Amino acid sequence: MNHAPRTARTRLRRKPERGRHDRETINAILDAGLICHVGYVIDGQPCVTPTCYWREGDHVYWHGSHASRMLGQAAGRPVCLTVTHLDGLVAARSGFHHSINYRSVMIFGRPKKVEDGARKLRALEHFVERVYPGRWKALRPATKNELRATTVLYLPLEEASAKIRTGPPVDDAEDCALPVWAGVVPIRLVRGALEPDPKLAAGIEPPAYLSDFGRIGIAPA
Repeated sequence: MNHAPRTARTRLRRKPERGRHDRETINAILDAGLICHVGYVIDGQPCVTPTCYWREGDHVYWHGSHASRMLGQAAGRPVCLTVTHLDGLVAARSGFHHSINYRSVMIFGRPKKVEDGARKLRALEHFVERVYPGRWKALRPATKNELRATTVLYLPLEEASAKIRTGPPVDDAEDCALPVWAGVVPIRLVRGALEPDPKLAAGIEPPAYLSDFGRIGIAPA
């Protein structure tokens, strides 16, 4: 099994038993999500920006406007990218032992810009196809101006770790007899009913892939 190297930044000091460094676990957590948070520094001020992302092989990609200050500052500089999935609320018999069940990944590194136009176009196609398999060919082709107006960054998965909590609360043994309910409230992301664009032309039916988002962690309604 392929493992990401453990570094001073990816070594888990708090609850190390929850840590994972194998690439299979890291990839699975990344592939089940859509939103990441990118931490960086602008003029000495820490900032964290939420944005969409996708994974291709051993890299994580994200994109935005060419005018984005975040993307301009992040390229070539140290960043920390995180992805988290909330899986449950863990209710214990004491406030101290309440927790959550979750899956998370943290990645450190210096992202680079995708400079080649053809590679940028392929990356954006991968972004669309990851969520909507088969949709890219049905869309109007991207224009040169749109590509120039879009910045795509990528970050290698060389310095990454995962952290996961599962299961019931871990109460003190003497508290287990208390008359207090304890357990897990499962949480999941659920797809809702489709909301057609009011300007949608008559007779256009929704494609089948809009009912299947299980691959990215979204359950049916």
